[in-house]
Amino acid sequence: MKTSDQTEDGTPALTDRQAILRILGLWHRQAPRLLIGVMLALIALCLGLVLMQASGLRLASSVLGEVVITTALLRWVGGGRVILRYAERLFAHDAMFRALADLRVWFFHSLAQGAAAGLGFRRAGDMLSRLVSDIGTLDGLYLRILVPFACACLTLPILVIQLGRQSVVLGALVGVLFACSAFLVPYLIAQSGQAEGERLGKNLAALRIGVLDLVGGLREIRAFGAEGRILSHVQADDATLLAGQMRLARRSAYANASAFLCGQAAIFLVLLAAAGAFSLHISALAAVGILFLTVASFESAGALTRAGLQAGVMGAAARRVVEVAVSTPDTTQPEAQTDAPEDTHIHLEGVKFRWAPNRPLVFDGLTLDIPAGTRVAILGPSGVGKSSLAALLLKAAAPEAGSITLGGEEISHIKADSLRRRMAWLSQATHLFDDSIRANLLLGRPDATEDDLWKALEEAAVADVVKTLPDGLDTWLGEGGIKLSGGQGRRIALARTLLTQAPILILDEPATGLDAQTEQEFLRTLNTVTKGRTVILIAHRLTGVESLDRIWRLSGGVATAAAA
Repeated sequence: MKTSDQTEDGTPALTDRQAILRILGLWHRQAPRLLIGVMLALIALCLGLVLMQASGLRLASSVLGEVVITTALLRWVGGGRVILRYAERLFAHDAMFRALADLRVWFFHSLAQGAAAGLGFRRAGDMLSRLVSDIGTLDGLYLRILVPFACACLTLPILVIQLGRQSVVLGALVGVLFACSAFLVPYLIAQSGQAEGERLGKNLAALRIGVLDLVGGLREIRAFGAEGRILSHVQADDATLLAGQMRLARRSAYANASAFLCGQAAIFLVLLAAAGAFSLHISALAAVGILFLTVASFESAGALTRAGLQAGVMGAAARRVVEVAVSTPDTTQPEAQTDAPEDTHIHLEGVKFRWAPNRPLVFDGLTLDIPAGTRVAILGPSGVGKSSLAALLLKAAAPEAGSITLGGEEISHIKADSLRRRMAWLSQATHLFDDSIRANLLLGRPDATEDDLWKALEEAAVADVVKTLPDGLDTWLGEGGIKLSGGQGRRIALARTLLTQAPILILDEPATGLDAQTEQEFLRTLNTVTKGRTVILIAHRLTGVESLDRIWRLSGGVATAAAA
């Protein structure tokens, strides 16, 4: 059961601060660009404050018949501010887009590390929400929090010093009001909105999950007449999300109102000082310049006030993004990495494995011996750990205890890329991409020639089908290979696996979803094209046409030999 200090996978939960620091650490490659963006923002801010105060002084001096600020100075300061403001926006946004691109690559890489059995215990809609919405939200971490915070930190001393030169008391009072508007109000609203931000992220993920289920299962939904029920669930999720957004909007309104009142109080103090009330007397000329400076300063602080509420959402988003890496099994090893040996003898000894600390053991002392060139079947019902075995062999997961060797070498010592060049995997849910047949085949071997592609298709007994298609290898398959039948799609996937020329083939329920006749024809093809290779057939049953040397049955986390 998930506790308050655990993720859904049972791993220790991160705080918002830890997650945000982890995100900032991932942006180290873009640090120079991000720092330059901050510097440009600070310089543009200084010019903006100078422009506002100078404009006030110019206006007041014109009324009083004095020349304190020249038009030329305003022109140069104004022009410089416009240029720097544009450069800051251009540079800062470019740096942020690059940082988000790095974050998406890191997220996908972290997700892929544990993806041998698909998304595992994660749901596609939730992962989509993290990849799109949560990462997109994090652009505000730099643009709406870090940059405005740096600007506010610079504005405060400038404001206090400029006002303090006329009146120490006035400078102190306005400084306190500015600190409340720029720092205290955003902090309080961020703290109060933290839980709501967490709920908002989960509600958005729930809505995406519901919509994906609705779209993906539309045929079944219509067949069972369940359109109304499923749609009502989606509408309920949508209403929940909308209610949460409304609560955040109300909090934002309260924050903006508080900041506005601080700004108005500061302006009122300046006007009182101009009128000489409460011993806050300043000259009329200075009062106009200070008034303009105060208005500009509190206007810049408004960006932080608006971002305060978003900070809670950003913290939750950062935590949801980083948790993917925290909950991904770590398959890296500290030992020296070597290339895979030529010998393809596989041996598992006393292997213990579970997918997460809070989940039961999948294997508890699993021992298997698969000599090079043999054809073995691993049988067992769903959920017994057959696909987990494939994940262990491919180093997509690591055992808690025991050893797995290839050619006498611990696979933990073997480079993952080198190991996977020796093993090819055909899973029960092999995905065909929304691309051409050629592109789908080249996924496993990008340097394959045209002849190599046709040879693989011939071996998979699907070359004749491809030749009859209008564009041959360049025929577009559609999403999930929808333009092909199930058997044809599975044979394209088999051709992609055979193209790798790996000496070890891991076939995980390769005939899932095929009718009985197509299944037998497909397995006969496998018998023919896999001669001379080590074949590990993972299935819940045998059809009788398989050519096998040995059969193992999985049960209770261990394997027992069965008659071939």
